[in-house]
Amino acid sequence: METERSRSNKWLVIWLAVGLFMVFVQILVGGVTRLTGSGLSITRWDIVTGTIPPLNDIAWEEAFNLYKQTPQYQKINQGMDMSEFKFIFFWEYFHRLWARTMGFVFLIPFLFFVLKGYIRKETLRNLGVVVSLAAAAALFGWIMVASGLVNRPWVNAYKLTVHLGLGISLFIYLFYTFIKERGFTIEPIPKKWLKVMTTLFMLAIIQVCFGGMVSGMKAALSYPTWPMMNGEWIPEVLLDNTHWNIDSFLLYDQGGFMAAFVQLVHRSMGYVLFISVMWFATQWIRSRPKETHWVPYCLVGIIVVQVLLGIMVLLGSKGSIPLLYGVLHQGVGILFLTFLFYIRLKFKTQ
Repeated sequence: METERSRSNKWLVIWLAVGLFMVFVQILVGGVTRLTGSGLSITRWDIVTGTIPPLNDIAWEEAFNLYKQTPQYQKINQGMDMSEFKFIFFWEYFHRLWARTMGFVFLIPFLFFVLKGYIRKETLRNLGVVVSLAAAAALFGWIMVASGLVNRPWVNAYKLTVHLGLGISLFIYLFYTFIKERGFTIEPIPKKWLKVMTTLFMLAIIQVCFGGMVSGMKAALSYPTWPMMNGEWIPEVLLDNTHWNIDSFLLYDQGGFMAAFVQLVHRSMGYVLFISVMWFATQWIRSRPKETHWVPYCLVGIIVVQVLLGIMVLLGSKGSIPLLYGVLHQGVGILFLTFLFYIRLKFKTQ
């Protein structure tokens, strides 16, 4: 017979799984808003009243007129009609609405579980970290949007990368809370393997950060070729010492240096990760028990898909970045990072 404790644990696990799904979707929708240039379409940050979209022609005109005052409209989207504005408005509105919905999905069951005493102290502490990360991601989301409403026609790429990083951190820590509550078997492993897995995880974090900058700077549009970068292995702009100064890094949208730099690093890190994973998989299959071979098979499968998606994004970025491939590339990257985190938790030294 099912005890009250086991029933409460089951519902907690389901609740956390729903939260994981919603956070993952939120990150993907954030990718869509970025690739479609939708993030600056809503110029006001109204937590309560912003829940309601424009409901009549007058309200739509007001929202559109506010957007017309932004640098993005004046420098890039001049002449956009109402239907085009509604398209980008939809994605930013959906992104914000989904975030608000997540808040309700979290808060109402949370209060119920607390009142019933179903949440353990450790889980409660973990959820406190989750809430802090969610609040930080939301706050930085507005800071990021505000950076594109004055002077520049796009959000600041560095702030976008921080926003994305906070969102991914939220997802991974919620995943950690989920598996701790659900329970999982820890398996022994020699210490050298833990060092390799930790190294892969750290490399993946760096790669995701550069991926955020590549996306924020729309660097794929500058080099939509592979394997070479517009006919060069190393872009000539990077070999010119005069470009290696602080202004090139801070004022990245006033020259081509940073687009070349982040693209080169992101591609190079991709090769390093791919080779490292292949080496790891080969060594694991040779020396580890057969019942653990799911680890290298999953890693190889994920990274092969990720590399192929990255190449398709590059080759398709002639004039605009391909939406589907771009979003999938981001999503698979998050799954790759999360899987590395999971196996690092699952295996402990003997």
